[in-house]
Amino acid sequence: MEPLRLGVLDLAPRLSGISAETALQEALLLARSAEDWGYHRYWVAEHHDIQGLACPSPEVLLGYVGALTSRIQLGSGALLLPHYSPLKVVESFHLLSALCPGRIELGLGRAPGGPPHASMALSGNFLKAVSELPETIRAVMELLQDGYAYEGQPVTARPLPAVSPLPWLLGTGVRSAEYAARFGTGYVFGSYMSDKEAEPVLEQYRRNFEPSLLVPEPCTMVAVAVICASSAEEAALLAEESRTEQGDRGAGSGEDKSRPPLLCGTPQQLREELQQMAHRCKTEDLLIFTPLKDYEKRRASYRLLAESVLSPGKTI
Repeated sequence: MEPLRLGVLDLAPRLSGISAETALQEALLLARSAEDWGYHRYWVAEHHDIQGLACPSPEVLLGYVGALTSRIQLGSGALLLPHYSPLKVVESFHLLSALCPGRIELGLGRAPGGPPHASMALSGNFLKAVSELPETIRAVMELLQDGYAYEGQPVTARPLPAVSPLPWLLGTGVRSAEYAARFGTGYVFGSYMSDKEAEPVLEQYRRNFEPSLLVPEPCTMVAVAVICASSAEEAALLAEESRTEQGDRGAGSGEDKSRPPLLCGTPQQLREELQQMAHRCKTEDLLIFTPLKDYEKRRASYRLLAESVLSPGKTI
């Protein structure tokens, strides 16, 4: 297999009661550090009316991060498509792609991302929007490929960037994998949100995949929760602390009552575990979510993992 490519999945948490301003500066610091450490991508999630999370608009935060980084891929993990007009979504990400050429990825999800009344205040009948999701995804893909028409009239999501954002769907089951395969997007399995096995879902996606202009071959990634520390004992302690709050703020989905898997250990242990996971899932791309309640320890976890997996034998 090819060397692993690691990405950062950030929920932009407000830890220890700090201000939203400080939380967003911590998100920027993590993104810039990840770029320096050799991470391939930085994705940020979307949530609404959740007290401990600071990013309701990934496209806004990504514009800021993009201006202050230079190489790392930037994406939404995920932008919650049922809330929005396909044209507005693609216009926003086309603009990001024009500002950060070749660096933007459009990760789409179908969760509400917050409590019921916040979802209703944001977009009205969310369940109806979810039922219409296949047509919404189709419209997004047509707009990304400049082949969309409304009532028979061509509509273009301007500006048209030289390099289109790479589309992905995120999910934890067969329905999201089916949509990703049908419409020719990449697929991210959210292992950190689910107790299901990733392999059969990814295999179904690959088996049913229909190529698109933007994604001509199946493209997969697994999002996994990881805590890395200098010793196994410290990692286990940090993991236990994290699990006490993981149900409240881990995925922000409001629907998963079980305990999703959480990998913890030393850099060497995690290097082997992640390589084995990537081999089982037939992917080179892993998106790392680190659910720690301390910003410094969270950055340390990402740094130690990068030293072991991305730059073995090198201190960064």
